[in-house]
Amino acid sequence: MSEEQDQKNAKSARLEDIAREAGVSISTVSRALNDNPAVKRRTKQAIWKIARAHDYDFRSTMPNAPIGAEATIAVVVPAPQARESRVADPFFLELLAGVAEAARVRNADLVISHLSPSSAEDLEFAMNTSRATGVIFIGQSSLHAAFNDLSQRDSRFVVWGAEFADAAYCSVGSDNMAGGRRATSHLTRLGRQRILFLGDTEAPEAEQRYRGYRQALESAGIDVRDELLMPAHFDVHSGEAVTRSAIDQGIQFDGVFAASDLIAIGAMRALTRAGRSIPEDVSVVGYDNIPAARLVTPRLTTIDQDANLAGRMLVSKLIDTKGGRATSDRLETSLTIRDSCGG
Repeated sequence: MSEEQDQKNAKSARLEDIAREAGVSISTVSRALNDNPAVKRRTKQAIWKIARAHDYDFRSTMPNAPIGAEATIAVVVPAPQARESRVADPFFLELLAGVAEAARVRNADLVISHLSPSSAEDLEFAMNTSRATGVIFIGQSSLHAAFNDLSQRDSRFVVWGAEFADAAYCSVGSDNMAGGRRATSHLTRLGRQRILFLGDTEAPEAEQRYRGYRQALESAGIDVRDELLMPAHFDVHSGEAVTRSAIDQGIQFDGVFAASDLIAIGAMRALTRAGRSIPEDVSVVGYDNIPAARLVTPRLTTIDQDANLAGRMLVSKLIDTKGGRATSDRLETSLTIRDSCGG
C-alpha cells in the first residue's frame, strides 16, 4: 500500500475503527477520548495511542492534559501598555514556578499560552478558546474594566495584579501601597530627603507603589516633588537610562525607590558609572526580591513578595471555588535590608 493511501486511510479513521482495533465498544472509545473517569486508565491510554497512530482528529474532544490530571490550568500574560509582554521577567518566572509547584501538588497540569491579550476582545478570545479548567492572567495591564466585564459572563479565571475597590473579579497580589510606604519610609528614616521614584505609573501595581511612596513622604513631612518621578519600564536598561537622564539633567537626589528590582539594578549601574557611591551618596530600594537582588554589588535592599505563597493562592482560588467568584486576597510585604541602603 502506498504512503498516500496510508495517509488517506489514517485521515478517514472513525470511532468504529478505533473501537475495533482496541477491542472495546464505540461508547467506551467516546468516553475515553473525553477522559471520562468511568474508563480505566490503562484502557484510556491504549485508546489514545491508537487514536494518535491513526491521526484521529481528537483535539476537539480530548482534553489538553495527559490522562489522570484532575485539572488543567492555562497561564496567560496580558501585554503591558504599549509594549510586548516579557515572559522572561525574573519575578514572572518565580511566580510561575510557584504556580507550577502548587498545580503539581493538586495533580493539575499547567499550560503556558502563546496569547498576549491587549484588549477586551483578546480576553474573550483567550477564555472562549481555552479548554482548560481555568485561566490565570498574570498582570492586568490596562484591562481592569475588561476583566470586570468578562467576569459577568465567565468566572473561570483569576488575576495576579493590583487591588481595585470596584473589582468584580478575583485577584491576588501584594499590598502595593503598603510596600511602597515601607520602602520609602525606610529611606526617610535614613535621612534621605530627595528620593527618586522610578516606575511606569500607567501600570496598576507601579501606580499603587507610587501612591505608597507619596504617603510615606507626606508622613515624614517631606514635599512630593514632580521632578523626582521618573517613568521607567520594568527592565534593567530602562532603569539605567532614566537614572542617567536624571543625573544629566542635574536633578538632585539622595535616594531611589524603584518599582521593581530590575529597575533598581539599572539605577545602580547608572549611579556607579556616574561615580556615585551606593549607599553613601545614594541609597537604593527595589521591589520583588528576585534572586539577582542578592547577587548584585552592592546587594539590593528590596520589598519581598512571597511568590510561592502567591502561586498556591492563585491555584487554590481557581480550583477550589465551586460556583461564583472567589474572593480577592493581598499578600503582606516585608522589607529585606541589604547593602544598597543599610540601616
